[in-house]
Amino acid sequence: MVDSSLLNANSQVTYDAIVIGAGVIGPAVATGLARKGKKVLIVERNWSMPDRIVGELLQPGGLRALRSLGMAQSVNGIDAYPVTGYTVFYNGEHVDIPYPYKSSVAPVEKLKDLVKDGNDKILDDSTLSSRDFEEDERERGVAFVHGKFLNNLRRIVGEEPTVTRLQGNCVQILKNEQNEVIGTKVDVEGRGKVDFKAHLTIVCDGIFSRFRKELDSQHTPTVGSSFVGMSLRDAKNPFPMHGHVILGSNHMPILVYQISPEETRILCAYNSPKLPSNVKSWLIKDVQPYLPDSLRPSFDEALSDGKFRSMPNSYLPAKQNDITGMCVVGDALNMRHPLTGGGMTVGLNDVVLLIKKIGDLDFSDRETVLEELLGYHYERKNYDSVLNVLSIALYSLFAADNGNLKKLQRGCFKYFQRGGDCVSVPVAFLSGVLPKPFLLARVFSAVVLYTVYLNIEERGFLGLPMALLEGITILFTATKVFTPFLYQELCG
Repeated sequence: MVDSSLLNANSQVTYDAIVIGAGVIGPAVATGLARKGKKVLIVERNWSMPDRIVGELLQPGGLRALRSLGMAQSVNGIDAYPVTGYTVFYNGEHVDIPYPYKSSVAPVEKLKDLVKDGNDKILDDSTLSSRDFEEDERERGVAFVHGKFLNNLRRIVGEEPTVTRLQGNCVQILKNEQNEVIGTKVDVEGRGKVDFKAHLTIVCDGIFSRFRKELDSQHTPTVGSSFVGMSLRDAKNPFPMHGHVILGSNHMPILVYQISPEETRILCAYNSPKLPSNVKSWLIKDVQPYLPDSLRPSFDEALSDGKFRSMPNSYLPAKQNDITGMCVVGDALNMRHPLTGGGMTVGLNDVVLLIKKIGDLDFSDRETVLEELLGYHYERKNYDSVLNVLSIALYSLFAADNGNLKKLQRGCFKYFQRGGDCVSVPVAFLSGVLPKPFLLARVFSAVVLYTVYLNIEERGFLGLPMALLEGITILFTATKVFTPFLYQELCG
């Protein structure tokens, strides 16, 4: 039964903004604009709690964005689990990769009008300690059941007095004779198809966006791989409060992270958008043997239950928001491989920048808003390009489907084992607190050169000619998996 209050939005007024989609990004945008005094309509097809296997780990950069928006308490009361870093396993060895020291990161920016009454603080609850987050010398992330987190975000946006929530299916973007966007047509239960008007229509309809094509008919994601996910109950994680990345020369990457006191998520990469015909047999053959012993009992139990779910892994470079009256944000605009858990972090930081750019403008001045959105496209690049390119590059190395990539996979792990800056700088990129794409390129080059050095060392003096030849092919392979994506992100 649909709450009647979700069906009664007034179609006779012109809103400052209509937000299409109430995933993670939609409520953040709507809340930010409402706190800037805007009258907002947020439309969602289904306001009930969703059940997803991704969007469950928020990197420190994403948590910092929530604090900037005054929405940090969205992680409270949902049995969320703190994350303090990663442990990477490779062929029986492992290396600890803790999150960066706070002293090396700029303070959290508190947006005017959005942060008030301590809403940038994480509160104490049964699983999270505000003292730990405030006084720990290192940055922290947080993991949670996605649907519970989303319900909190939706509750927060629903408490804003200038926000109207509507349940319905957006079926069309409305345009005037000048091809400017003026609102959306919504199919509402009991009312049929209703036109809603706004000075600005913000599209946040996620991975499977219906309206991203309004920017460009060719703006479609590429899908090259998949994740198969399962829920592990009462798993004994080898390193509590860490994400676990399990690599090997004979299998695809496996991710394991705890999302509540009782539940751990395992995501198993499959290097094709089309899953194997027998998923259970594949998990037994290509995943089970490579798990740490402590995870085997809970994995075997989940395997016997046979509850598998899959998610395509997509890549989509951003397009400029160049249509008057419309702005596309979040996964509808830009996607990266979920291996690094950067999707929500990129999206929430995009929201912070968007509110800074247009939050204080009069949305009826559509040309000024468009001018700011054109600039927004370029200002977001430094931050977003790092997480986007890192996700593609690391997946290529960690999936390692040829000999050169396997050498780079080993070289990357050995690079981490050196410790010091060889860990602290890469994890700063990963956690979303070091938005420096050219430094990322420098560090990636260092990993590649270290891989070449290790290969020469392994070959020895007599094998030097072969090692030099292999070094050239390693350099070529590394350039191929990194440079085109960096160029596309920075110059597109």
